[in-house]
Amino acid sequence: MSQQALNLGIEEPPQAEEAGARVQVLLPLPLAGPLDYRVPDGMANQLEPGAVVEVPLSGRKAIGVVWPKNTSGKASGKTLPLKKLKPVERIIDVPPFGTDLTRFVDWVSAYTLSSQGAVLRMCLSVPAAFGDVPVKRHYACASVLPDGIRMTPAREAVLKVLADGKPRMAPEIASLAGVSDGVVRGLADAGALVALDISVDQPYPQPDTNLKGPKLSGEQTEAAEAIRGAVWEGGFKPFLLDGITGSGKTEVYFEGLAEALQEKGTQVLVLVPEIALTSQWLERFEARFGVTPVVWHSEVGQAERRRAWRAVATGDARVVVGARSALFLPFKKLAFITVDEEHDPSFKQEEGVLYHARDMAVVRAMQAGCPVVLASATPSLETQVNADEGKYQVLKLRERHGVAVLPEMRAVDMRAEPPEAGTWLSPILVREIEETLAAGEQVMLFLNRRGYAPLTLCRTCGHRIECPSCSAWLVEHRFRQELQCHHCGHMEPIPEACPTCESKESLVACGPGVERLFEEVTRRFSEARTSVMTSDTMMSPSQTAAVVKEIAGGHLDIVIGTQIVTKGYHFPNLTLVGVVDADLGLRGGDLRAGERTYQQLVQVAGRAGRAEKPGKVLLQSYEPEHPVVQALLTGDGDAFMAAEKAARAQYHMPPYGKLVAIILSGPEMAEVLEVGRALAKVAPVEHGVDIVGPAPAPMVRIRGQHRFRMLLHAKKHIKVQQLVRNWVLRVKPKSSVRIKVDIDPYSFM
Repeated sequence: MSQQALNLGIEEPPQAEEAGARVQVLLPLPLAGPLDYRVPDGMANQLEPGAVVEVPLSGRKAIGVVWPKNTSGKASGKTLPLKKLKPVERIIDVPPFGTDLTRFVDWVSAYTLSSQGAVLRMCLSVPAAFGDVPVKRHYACASVLPDGIRMTPAREAVLKVLADGKPRMAPEIASLAGVSDGVVRGLADAGALVALDISVDQPYPQPDTNLKGPKLSGEQTEAAEAIRGAVWEGGFKPFLLDGITGSGKTEVYFEGLAEALQEKGTQVLVLVPEIALTSQWLERFEARFGVTPVVWHSEVGQAERRRAWRAVATGDARVVVGARSALFLPFKKLAFITVDEEHDPSFKQEEGVLYHARDMAVVRAMQAGCPVVLASATPSLETQVNADEGKYQVLKLRERHGVAVLPEMRAVDMRAEPPEAGTWLSPILVREIEETLAAGEQVMLFLNRRGYAPLTLCRTCGHRIECPSCSAWLVEHRFRQELQCHHCGHMEPIPEACPTCESKESLVACGPGVERLFEEVTRRFSEARTSVMTSDTMMSPSQTAAVVKEIAGGHLDIVIGTQIVTKGYHFPNLTLVGVVDADLGLRGGDLRAGERTYQQLVQVAGRAGRAEKPGKVLLQSYEPEHPVVQALLTGDGDAFMAAEKAARAQYHMPPYGKLVAIILSGPEMAEVLEVGRALAKVAPVEHGVDIVGPAPAPMVRIRGQHRFRMLLHAKKHIKVQQLVRNWVLRVKPKSSVRIKVDIDPYSFM
């Protein structure tokens, strides 16, 4: 997080407008700023800043938010006379946005160079939340039975079911009483039952903060007390909770969460990478607080999203756990934030508004005036540098919880111990798997490559099967008998003959994916119960939960997976982890390749030996002398990260400098390049700023769009936002060419 973020100060918004005056309404549209509307008679005392309203817009109705006047920008350069303004039509029956959220929207907009409306769209992401909530007809016993009503055994059975005073729907009553729906409705018509229309969105159960968690170790207790103290005092305070895998970080930040919930009406947000939102985590939360939290991620259905959004706005939802988009929910009284696995690259939003949820969570906590905990076994370099500079208080956990110890780490030099031709497991790893299975223990094999093979080519003419819309090879998915592009989603059947030379039986799969590894494992260990865990095979949270339960229950012997298997799972009988290609993430020259690979391998290694049985991790590598592999073997991650810091600092790379990516895309390559050259001609010339490009992107075509990239590299003290804004505005691109600005890019594809 930049010093600019931590030193931010914004003025208080103005009070409500008087009748007949104008009011600014921000709409979830990519406009330059809010639009002016007229305050109608009778609405003046209700149109406070933050109110959600319905307004007319170009012949239709739109939902927007009354915006404080300290906002930057206006959608129109001129101010219309009051009599020409259209009036606000109605106020939506939801609580107004708090000043912390409106400030947050303004901050994200300014930092990412996105329009305020584009950021607001993420806050108003559930259109159903602004309409009438559906109701269902329920029945309860009348306080007094009407005179002269004829009673039958069936009617008496209905009254007996409803004697507990709980309203129920007719089908449920009929089922419990063993009668038909007609008996229930007949009693209602006779006046013996009262009809009640009850909202389908029932209140969420409230967490029980009186329940006690597991006994904490000494260092856990010390970290928990520091967090609890900050929550009790209130105010913004950021923490880095740096704990090795299995050290019990979750239980530590649960203590801060429990402290935050002690005050009436307070709310808590826990951000997790979407694939890390596991059933095991939810079970741990329920064991600690007696209820499940409100869950927010892309798989949640629309009806449940409506219920969750409204409950967050009213304060009824006390604890929300979700993916990065949960940051933009309209919390009424946010008192504590945790970002779990803060190093995870999936916290970077790569579409629409480009932001990093870890950094924005710190800003959100600052605006709300509450503590924030960034938790990880392998903290990001950005977070470590902030901690080194004293911006974050560091809490360290260096012991595994309970009797568990860190696993033994070994490298397998694939140059000296190569696998058999056509296979991918070295003889050493095969022997270790055999011994582990013989001992009745479980094995995990990690290969971060989906599908069967990353490339299909013709042995006769050398043709490689590519995506028709992207500059990428199609990946074979043999389980589904199809080829797929992992960038645009294009799918086609596996051809029987080469599309170019038409040779039959000449297509060959090159390289391993997890499906190919599964084929080898099932051939070698035919008696073992084996499963594959990837985003292709785990299509829903319920499917993932079912497989996790099978593994934890000892019903699977070998698990093969991509990064989805690395996220916080606890499998007591899993003692061997084999990393099939430890070098995979080191290829490609990415700025963060070494850091990211180290983090990923530490996480997957952390699945081994998490209970009483000791664990073992084997890293198959063609370059075991690489600093990443050596850091894993020696356990000296601090030395590796210190070397990473020194290399970044030497060349003023993030977090010791700033990067801004300008991505140009369009259907015609010549037009995209023309815009890139125009930008290059008017590029700012300033000391401490270097600009390269335009150059073809490594992925030069995605979804039929040709792509060029430019990169601005600046010293840390330079404020790049205004510099880039002025630069980009000097060029008027063709309508077919899109310019995307990415402050702090994480992807260089």
